[in-house]
Amino acid sequence: MLDLKTVLVVTLATASLQAFVWAVVSMAWRSLAEFKFFAAGLSAIAAGVSLMILRGDEPPGWGIVLHNALIKLGLILLAEGLARFLGQPRYSWIGISLFAVFVAFWSIAVTVDHDNIALRIHSSTAFTIIMMSMMCLSLMRDRTQTALLRWITIAVLAEYMAASLIQSIIEFRLASDFQSAAILADRNAWYLLQGTLFMIALFACLLFMATARLSANLREKNEALSWEVIERRRLENELSRSLEAERALREEQKDFMRVASHEFRTPLAIIRNAIDMIALTGEKSPEATKERIAGIGEALDRLRGLIDRFVANDQEDSYQPERVPLASLMADLHLHFEMTGQDERVHFHLADKNLAVFADPDMLATIVINVIDNALKYSPIDKPVHVRTYEDEDTLVIEVRDRGIGIPASEHYRIGRRFFRASNALETAKAGTGLGLYATHRLLSYHHGSLKLQPNGDLGTCATIRLPLHADILVAGHEGG
Repeated sequence: MLDLKTVLVVTLATASLQAFVWAVVSMAWRSLAEFKFFAAGLSAIAAGVSLMILRGDEPPGWGIVLHNALIKLGLILLAEGLARFLGQPRYSWIGISLFAVFVAFWSIAVTVDHDNIALRIHSSTAFTIIMMSMMCLSLMRDRTQTALLRWITIAVLAEYMAASLIQSIIEFRLASDFQSAAILADRNAWYLLQGTLFMIALFACLLFMATARLSANLREKNEALSWEVIERRRLENELSRSLEAERALREEQKDFMRVASHEFRTPLAIIRNAIDMIALTGEKSPEATKERIAGIGEALDRLRGLIDRFVANDQEDSYQPERVPLASLMADLHLHFEMTGQDERVHFHLADKNLAVFADPDMLATIVINVIDNALKYSPIDKPVHVRTYEDEDTLVIEVRDRGIGIPASEHYRIGRRFFRASNALETAKAGTGLGLYATHRLLSYHHGSLKLQPNGDLGTCATIRLPLHADILVAGHEGG
């Protein structure tokens, strides 16, 4: 036979230890306040059991009601804490109502029939089954915990409810002449012992649930942190792109000023050369003076056009293609180099005088002038530059051949980059910025044209400009780009 007081001491120790554990856990994880209900419920059970241990063989009626009421209060707090922990409806009013009915019924039972313990056991069983059924309902509704853990916990609660029913059945089936005491005796110790085991099993289930919840919270925080890191990286990338775009815009502005400065030098050189010639000829040659003045006018017109072109706000508006007769273009180019005093060094060859191209006339003139200027700069003064123009399968081809210093084979792929000058060009005394061919490539991109530099035999360079001849080809390509 089990000793009742020994079992009660074990139950008290178990409930007190578990209450302490849940109190510590609730302080460590303040976000899970429902752990405080577990600690409070087990503390109430421990208090009720301690009063049972301290009571005498003939305790007063209020004492019997008090220690049993504390145990039932502990069960209500456990049910409340479980519902809160699982995020389920709590139905606190049911627990409060049952508790009030329980206290009132036990108070009446102890007063009217002090020695009838069976009546009080039956009412306690009913209370236990109702409260634990509510706990089982919360577990069945829950989806935050794994199904296996929830059903194990339900099984633990079902075991205690079954034990309570068995105790009631045993009391009900006792002989009518059985002399029962006013309080629990050693014959009821098995029920309290299994109650202790129940608390241990329930504690383990709740602890596993708490661990699962904390793990889930940690995963959520990690995912949130990962998302925040990704979002920060995205924002950093956007900021980097914005800064890069701003840097590119500033570089574009600087580039504009460099290219503009480079392109403005040519008409200014014509003006300076014309002024020098007027100063030399004076009134001796009125025709020459008129010719130089006309050249100044044309150079100024070109300079004004270049300024308008470079300060245009809309890039598309700055490109104005039209039908350009190649004979007229070559005549303008001849006049240009005549005004700079280099017409004798440039030999033009036009295969078909009726040939015309759809292009922006100012841009096309600048493209060809830049290439020819480059050829003249790095060619001996006694070596002419040949400019040949012809048609090749709906493509205009302009070849500029010189007998100059050429381009090192290892540096061909770098020619045309901004500020780049070939190593052999740097060795000469010729001044340069490395922007002429760069500007040429930029202007050719409007026309969907290309510039290719190749050796001109054993000495010099052959620069080949290719442009679409017809408007439909050029416009289609421009719109597609």
